[in-house]
Amino acid sequence: MYSKYKYVLPLISFIVLSGLQLSGLTAFAQGPGPGQRISLPPIPIKGDTTHTLSKHFTTASAAKKAPDEKGFIQRWLVLEPVKKDIVRNNIFTDNYLRTTLSADNFSSDYTTVPKNGETVNVGNQELKWYALDSKAFNVNLYHFTYAINKPKYGILVWLVTVINCPEEIKNVRMAAGCNSGSMWWLNGQEALMLSGDRDMIADNGTSARLTLKKGKNIIRGAVINGPGMANFCVRFLDATGSPVKNLSLSFE
Repeated sequence: MYSKYKYVLPLISFIVLSGLQLSGLTAFAQGPGPGQRISLPPIPIKGDTTHTLSKHFTTASAAKKAPDEKGFIQRWLVLEPVKKDIVRNNIFTDNYLRTTLSADNFSSDYTTVPKNGETVNVGNQELKWYALDSKAFNVNLYHFTYAINKPKYGILVWLVTVINCPEEIKNVRMAAGCNSGSMWWLNGQEALMLSGDRDMIADNGTSARLTLKKGKNIIRGAVINGPGMANFCVRFLDATGSPVKNLSLSFE
């Protein structure tokens, strides 16, 4: 009898072992059972959540600063945003900009230079000035308002900077880009308006021919935006269209 089944036993053993191996593989493929924890990859760190200015800006110092290699002005006094109820950007006509900026103005003297850290009132809002150097050629006001934990959309932001020229420079043009609307003044006189719903493109608008006087020149700016990022860049171009770099920047 034993001899009858001695060749069958190894086959039975093989079938049983194969079944056990397949059971084990199936159980492994199903993952851990109830109450067991599987190791997960680490959660990636998100972007800047610290609301710090230092990621995109440097606190301006008393030392004068030159424009960047392409003439862009990176040093500005920036006022905390005036909150505006703006649901779309196509309302920024010439008339709208003039009316709104006249009403929501921190000073009717367009040659005044505020002090770093000073607070002013615009309507019922008390707002603070920051003297900053942008780390980029442009000034990203979305990054600014995020960093100081203020509204990022539906805002009006006032800007001032001082340009010091070693000599008079005639026949220059102010060139600016912004998102979305803006106005710019030089030494108290309107120099440039960018109306409508725009993207921030360098030199998107240029002024008529201007003169930078020897010594101190004051630029006042206002950027207004509803939905989307607020952003701007400014420089001067000479009579040949080349950037003006023979000047220094300060905030007082």
